[in-house]
Amino acid sequence: MTPDALVEFCLSLPQAVETFPFGAETSVFKTQGNGKIFALSALAGDPLTVSLKCDPEESRALREEFPDRITPGYHLNKKHWITVVLDGQVEDALVEQLLRDSHALVRPRVPRAGAQ
Repeated sequence: MTPDALVEFCLSLPQAVETFPFGAETSVFKTQGNGKIFALSALAGDPLTVSLKCDPEESRALREEFPDRITPGYHLNKKHWITVVLDGQVEDALVEQLLRDSHALVRPRVPRAGAQ
C-alpha cells in the first residue's frame, strides 16, 4: 500500500477527515462528529506504517501471525492499538479490513429511530 492509497482509503470511510495535530509529518485520521482517531501514519516514513485501533484479542492473534510486521501501537495504548508495516508482507486487503474495523470502533453512533 502506498501513502496515497492509504490516505484515499482512510478518507473513503464514512465521516473520515485527515488532520495534523502532531505536525505536518503525521496524518491523523478521525471521524467527524466525535473527533476520535482511528488511524495515524507518518506518510513519508520508511518503511510506511499505520497505527490503528484493534480489538485486544484480534491484536494478539495478528501480532503472533505477523511478528515482524504487526506490533503493539507505537506511542499508543499497547492493548488497544497496533502498528502495521505497509511493505507488502501484510496484504492490502487485510490492512483495509483492519482500517474498517478501527473506524467502526470509534465512529459516532447513529441514534435509533424513536430513541430519546
